[in-house]
Amino acid sequence: MVFQKTVMLGSNDRAITFHNVTDEVKAAVEESNIKIGTVTVSTPHTTCSVSTQELAFDMSVSGLETLQQDFVEALQKIMPDCVRERIYLHPGPKAIAFAAEHDEDLRGCHNTDAHLRSQLVGRSETIAVMDGEADLGTFGNVFLIDFDTTRARQRKLRITVIGE
Repeated sequence: MVFQKTVMLGSNDRAITFHNVTDEVKAAVEESNIKIGTVTVSTPHTTCSVSTQELAFDMSVSGLETLQQDFVEALQKIMPDCVRERIYLHPGPKAIAFAAEHDEDLRGCHNTDAHLRSQLVGRSETIAVMDGEADLGTFGNVFLIDFDTTRARQRKLRITVIGE
């Protein structure tokens, strides 16, 4: 049996957005009536990732949980924020022309850092379903992370439960 659900989430502009989607994942598993199998949480967006992590409980001055802020800072060390042109080779003139044809402004093209971070972290997580529940352990939570800080927009999260 296969059950699928799509959730829409709004992201911020000018800041990396973390959405805790654990409740949505647990609800989808329950709604599926699948007792044993897997749940895959994914996003089609190439500047977003899905990740599992525990809650940090404490907040940083940026508004992120401390563990999330530590994660962002670690990524920035290997993939700096795209704050000006020519930090990265992308976007080149052909990419900028293509974006303009699709109503994307010049600032929106300069999100190479978000693409690289998404590629490193990945756009999906697969979690075991045991006894009708997502097996996240004691502290596990599921997050959709939008690394693109060029503009606010709606993001899709797909939750697919497969099993018996």
